[in-house]
Amino acid sequence: MPLVPTSSIVTAAREARAGAAAFNVIHLETAEALVTAAERSGFPVILGISENCIRYHGSLLPIVRATLALAEASPARVAVHLDHITEPDLVRAGVEAGVRSVMVDASALPYEENVAATAELTAWCHQRGAYVEAELGEVGGKDGVHAPGARTDPDEALAFVRSTGVDALAVAVGSSHAMHERTAVLDKELIGALAGKLPVPLVLHGSSGVPDDELRRAVAAGMTKINISTHLVSVFTRSIRDTLDADLTLVDSRKYVKPAREAVTQEAARLLALLGAPAAVPGQSAAAEAPVQK
Repeated sequence: MPLVPTSSIVTAAREARAGAAAFNVIHLETAEALVTAAERSGFPVILGISENCIRYHGSLLPIVRATLALAEASPARVAVHLDHITEPDLVRAGVEAGVRSVMVDASALPYEENVAATAELTAWCHQRGAYVEAELGEVGGKDGVHAPGARTDPDEALAFVRSTGVDALAVAVGSSHAMHERTAVLDKELIGALAGKLPVPLVLHGSSGVPDDELRRAVAAGMTKINISTHLVSVFTRSIRDTLDADLTLVDSRKYVKPAREAVTQEAARLLALLGAPAAVPGQSAAAEAPVQK
């Protein structure tokens, strides 16, 4: 089917009080796994291509074009998104290559500079029909630069959204990037305050370190787009280790990459179903909880 806009997946999830799952692409095999997971589960998926991923592949076009081709060939609802892009030239190159959703990450800059840079790129993207996510302040754990205890102030977040015109906002509520254990506890009260004040969907980065039940509670509190990367990377790597340990003579990479791709498919499909079903909110009956995004 034609490429699905990130905006339509996020809007549908927000209206249903469900989670819109965004999983990071590392290479073609993970992109294939994530698309297959969407096909199996019946839930939509957002494929995120980060600046680190682009650098790993040496340039933007090969991985972006391959991911767009996979999304367009799939019968599932698949969106392609640029994640954590700090370089304005990469934002422009991605949109010009056909990506219609991007996270402009100027969060390491002082507040006023973040606003100016984000507003300029948001206006440019909107003129070309591209959806823009941004980050205010610092979400924890990104290459040691951001403090894990960072928290987003609701009033400052509202001012930021109004000043920049962004379509979604990544907020700091207790998660941290690159966690290898799923032990994070989120500030649900803050999530509720942010959701009640902001006119745009909230995005949770660093979700790999958040356990299933806590993710569901975050969605119930008002979080919409849920970004997961490290957890699925760990599933892929663990499968490869197990396969190679079981056969020390194995040399054909397809024979250990294929089961790793399948392992990611299975876990991604499980997470899509977990997040895609509407989360219970106080006072809501169990009968009201029915998946609506399939």
